[in-house]
Amino acid sequence: MKLALGPLLYYWPRQKTLDFYAEAMNWPVDCVYLGEMVCGRRHELRTDDWLRLAQEFSAAGKNVVFSSQALLESAGDLANLRKLAGTDWPLEANDLGAVKIARERKKPFIAGPHLNVYNGATLDWLAEQGAVRWIPPLEMSRSGLAAVLEEKTGAIETELFAHGRLPLAFSARCFTARHYNLTKDSCEFRCLADSDGLVVRTREGQDFLRINGIQTQSAACHSLWPYWHELGIAQYLRISPQGEHTAKIVRAFADRIAGRSPQEDFASWNPEGIVNGYWQAKPGIESTALSVNEI
Repeated sequence: MKLALGPLLYYWPRQKTLDFYAEAMNWPVDCVYLGEMVCGRRHELRTDDWLRLAQEFSAAGKNVVFSSQALLESAGDLANLRKLAGTDWPLEANDLGAVKIARERKKPFIAGPHLNVYNGATLDWLAEQGAVRWIPPLEMSRSGLAAVLEEKTGAIETELFAHGRLPLAFSARCFTARHYNLTKDSCEFRCLADSDGLVVRTREGQDFLRINGIQTQSAACHSLWPYWHELGIAQYLRISPQGEHTAKIVRAFADRIAGRSPQEDFASWNPEGIVNGYWQAKPGIESTALSVNEI
C-alpha cells in the first residue's frame, strides 16, 4: 500500500502554496497530484509554476500526476489541460473531456472520483481508454467497492480517498462569491481568505457543508483511519491537503503502513470532527471513534 498526496483543493496565496509543496518534497508519499482542480480563475500559480513543481517532485523521487478540473468552463481551461496533457506526466481525469484528451495522446491516466464509476463495466471501459488507476466515488461504501472490483475484468489499481474534507459537488455558480454578494467574474478572489473553505451551518447551528468557490465539501473531515483492516482492498491511499497538520496526518498513515506505532491526534488535527459514514453505507455525516485501541 502506498500514499498519495491529493490535489490542493483550496486557493492559498502563492508563497503559502510553494512553501507547502517544498515541505511535501520530504514527506513519505509515493505520488503527488498537482494542478488547479477546482476553479480556472485561481492563478496564484500558473501552468508553468505547476510544471516546475512537477520537475522538482520528480527529481525528489515522487510520481507526479496532473489533476484536471472537474468542471471545464472555458477555452482557457481546455488550453491549460492540453498543455499539461502534452507533458511526460499522466493526468487525473475528473471530466470525460480529460479522458478524451488522454486517449488522443495515447497516455495512461488516473480516473478521478468525479467520473462517478459505479460498476465494473464502466471501469473496464475506462481501462480500455488507458486508465491505470481509479478513485471510487466518494460516497461509495466498502461493500459497493468490493462489488465493483468483483465485477470488473481488467487490471486497474484502486486509490481510496482516505483522509480529507470530501469534495461532494461542483457548480457553475461560485458559492464563495455569492456569500460576499459578488459576481463570479468579479469575485475579488475571496477564496484566498479561507485556507480551508467556509463552513455552512444549519439554522440549528450544526456544521453542515463547506463552500470552496464552485465546490461544495463536507463540513467535517472524512477519514478511513478506523477501518485500517479493510483498506487492503486498495493499492493507494489519498491524503487531501488542508490548511494545517497535513504533514502530521501523512506521517501517521505512513507509520501505520510501515507497521510502526503512529503518533496520531486527529481530534486536534481536525477539530471540526471526523466522519466516515459513507464507507459503512450510512449517511456520510456519521462517524466512528478514532481510538486505535478500538480498531
